[in-house]
Amino acid sequence: MSAEKEIGTSPEQLSDSEKAYVSSKTGGPGFLSEEARRKSVAQMNSNVTGEIRNPLIGIPRAQLMQDVESYASENQLTDILPILRKGAILAQRPHGYENMAELDDHEREALRNETTHRWKQPKILYFTVVLNSIAAAIQGWDQTGSNGANLSFPTALGIPDSGDACTAAGTCAANQWLVGFINSCPYIAIALFAGWMSDPLNNYLGRRGTIFLGAIFSLLAPIGMACSQTYGQLIACRILLGIGMGLKEVTVPVFSSEIAPTNIRGGLVMSWQLWTAFGIFFGTCANLVVVNAGDITWRLQLGSAFLPAIPLVLGIWYCPESPRWLLKKDRHGKAFKSLVRFRNTPLQAARDLYFIHAQLVQEDMLIEESGLSVHSNFFTRFMELFTIPRVRRATQASGIVMIAQQMCGINIIAFYSSTVFANAGASNIGALLASWGFGFINFIFAWPAVWTIDTFGRRGLLIFTFPQMFWTLLAAGMCFFIPASNGTGSNAQLGCVALFVYLFDIFYSPGEGPVPFTYSAEVFPLSHREVGMSWAVATNNFWAAVLSLTFPRMVGAMTIQGAFGFYAALNIIALILIFLFLPETKQRTLEELDYVFAVPTRTHAHYQMTQVLPWWIKRWVLFRKGAVCPELYTFESEDDSTETYVDPGHEKSV
Repeated sequence: MSAEKEIGTSPEQLSDSEKAYVSSKTGGPGFLSEEARRKSVAQMNSNVTGEIRNPLIGIPRAQLMQDVESYASENQLTDILPILRKGAILAQRPHGYENMAELDDHEREALRNETTHRWKQPKILYFTVVLNSIAAAIQGWDQTGSNGANLSFPTALGIPDSGDACTAAGTCAANQWLVGFINSCPYIAIALFAGWMSDPLNNYLGRRGTIFLGAIFSLLAPIGMACSQTYGQLIACRILLGIGMGLKEVTVPVFSSEIAPTNIRGGLVMSWQLWTAFGIFFGTCANLVVVNAGDITWRLQLGSAFLPAIPLVLGIWYCPESPRWLLKKDRHGKAFKSLVRFRNTPLQAARDLYFIHAQLVQEDMLIEESGLSVHSNFFTRFMELFTIPRVRRATQASGIVMIAQQMCGINIIAFYSSTVFANAGASNIGALLASWGFGFINFIFAWPAVWTIDTFGRRGLLIFTFPQMFWTLLAAGMCFFIPASNGTGSNAQLGCVALFVYLFDIFYSPGEGPVPFTYSAEVFPLSHREVGMSWAVATNNFWAAVLSLTFPRMVGAMTIQGAFGFYAALNIIALILIFLFLPETKQRTLEELDYVFAVPTRTHAHYQMTQVLPWWIKRWVLFRKGAVCPELYTFESEDDSTETYVDPGHEKSV
């Protein structure tokens, strides 16, 4: 079948083989015979060959144009039909634009720039991503606010967890659990209900409305914490803060991933972590600014976290809504207008619009073939996270990368660095200064990931950084064995602890820092994206709550050396899980990931053990420069010719 037929070709001009194509549903992309259609959908459940398919490839030009006209007619898009036709042709052959007679020189230049000037994007795209990611600063700021407040609020609220007072009363252990619970309240709230509320709220309010609601909670809750008179009031306000954090934590990375172009999606979505690091850094600055404020120091440290919420509340409604969410709601006209604002040319917007639409049709088929309802409720979608094979693999991968963020031990520093440095002999101000250094490094070294996450990839960054986090965290813990010179610590001990904590932070910031939320926001199909991200965020925050709750008592029971050694060992376990079960997602469209996560888990793990691991040993242990790592994934050809390729353990003609 020729891919170069004129746009005006009529259905009557189709060959007999072309007439075998039928439309899957009115206004949707055309597909092969029923048997071929079922085979295509089945591959999205079990893609043992690793082939990444474009749902538009293979459709005859005449059938494609007929589908475009039906789609435009049914969705009131006839006014953009000429550009939609060209967009559909481009979506079918995204790499063949140089030879498309339908395109002019300006359009070809814009398409070339997607590769040669990939960061040249509309200002509204950057404004939206940066503004939304400011939401992450609230979380980082609260972490360091409570971190600094830990030095004084327990005593101020009558629950001292160390010192002569609690020792004499015999309440040190109980108060350690209570302080841990107070610190963990936002994360418990996210894990138990705030994260899960995001799915129905996103469904009804959209991405912008949900973020705005979360920003309101994040604006008012820190003010409430600053005014708390009892630890019960502080607990209540921190739960409210958790609601705001949870709504934004689920929605913002999803929103950013849905509006970002494929080739810079990782760099834009990781701005969540960049702004978390920004919040951590400026939270430590705020701690130092108010350190000499006397009895209200801890109140100012907790209350200052409201500041990042102000621009978010004021600016969110100036951003366009997510085009993918609008398509999910059948608002195709508004989706196109949104894409036009987020892309450099209307052609690129039309291409993305039709390609997303085509893949959504495929996703609906996948759900229907599984015997499930396309328009299911929240509880059904939650169960489908574990029952639909393609979605289950995304659930597993996002769960691993989110749990790994807590396993690596970063939050024993982010939550309790002031306590850690105080145990190493630092004064209150010295501990806050050392924590400031941690926040500064976290912010500065998050920047390289903006460029590396879409080049080295999500998986590559994790596999490199986890071994480095293992030895640096272990070394930081072992430094507490350095003899103390003043009964509580020594300059040598404090210096060595700070050195290895900072090295640990350097390796965390461009790896496990930005990857989890970027990865989880992109791996789920649109039909399950909100509930999937809710699962990922709930998983992350549940274990953050466990860490925050148990660390004070763990230090009391195991000593700080034992606690650091425990989390260092968890880095190795996390590395093994990532190596075996985490597929790479860089440079794939959100729709192409349907086929990446259709590869069975066993096939992926077998490939890593039998292909990647031997290659790694040859290349980096034996230093054989000629060693080549075979690719698991292959792209279907954009033309209709048959090609043969060999995949690990499989040979197939397509």
